Amino acid sequence: MAKCDECGRQENMPYTCSHCGSTFCGEHRLPEKHDCPGLTEWNDPKGVFDSGFDDSVSAESSGRSFTLFGPGGALSYFRGNMTYVFLALMFVTWFAQMAVLTFASRSLHNTLFVLSSQNPEYLWTWVTSIFAHAPFGLAHIAGNAIVIFFFGRLVEDLVGSRDFTLLFLGTGMLAGLGQIGLSMALNPGAFSGVLGASGAALAILGVLTVLAPDLKVYIYFILPVPIWAITIFYALISSLAILGGGVGAGGVAQGAHLIGLLVGLAYGKYIEGDVRRPQSLGFGGGRGPGGPGGPGGGRRRF
Repeated sequence: MAKCDECGRQENMPYTCSHCGSTFCGEHRLPEKHDCPGLTEWNDPKGVFDSGFDDSVSAESSGRSFTLFGPGGALSYFRGNMTYVFLALMFVTWFAQMAVLTFASRSLHNTLFVLSSQNPEYLWTWVTSIFAHAPFGLAHIAGNAIVIFFFGRLVEDLVGSRDFTLLFLGTGMLAGLGQIGLSMALNPGAFSGVLGASGAALAILGVLTVLAPDLKVYIYFILPVPIWAITIFYALISSLAILGGGVGAGGVAQGAHLIGLLVGLAYGKYIEGDVRRPQSLGFGGGRGPGGPGGPGGGRRRF
């Protein structure tokens, strides 16, 4: 028995699409029936569509050309797997931070990784600060990684890897810039710096809150809590912290948290009518068992 990736129906004799690698029932086996990415990547001057069920149609006769991100392409792994790419970059950057601090200096570390009110013109830190986290401690990076791991893949499957990438990087930069901007406005002359993917992680949470507010999340794998309650919890914590101690209360970028969450909610509302609403959350936030889709695997859009 296998579950159809389109309608969720259990199927005794499932079909596997040769273009996107997902599993479907008889009703949704054709590419045009499950919004297959192969439809948008097709280049067919002879008007012959290879659905993957007729071996007589060859790549040559169908007019397909080499593609980087398409099925079998050199970079096809990244289609549908940008969540894992971002997680890997977070840990690579984290180890790089510790190496710089150990073998070079804190000044170089701040120049490379910290988006600060002192040097906002260092454009590279707009990006590197998203993946950088508090060094020599697991709490900061682990907290963000957990949210991104469980929820990121689900959002990526809903909006496609391209839009997910833009959402992640765009919100991460906007949250960081907003944090130091608020700090500069409220405390002129005081140094303010920001690190971490919290803004992007909370944007992901915001998107899911709009698209699937009743989605159950099992805290410690035991206690079921709707995702809207988790979002309200984060919003209250940050709001109360700001009221009590400012946008950087407790050494945490509270302003960045709220900015990321608000952007995610707004984006979720913007795409609300264009995507299929998820009803459940599997381990890892993906499509269920099987992990990353790999080259050409999984239901993907880039």
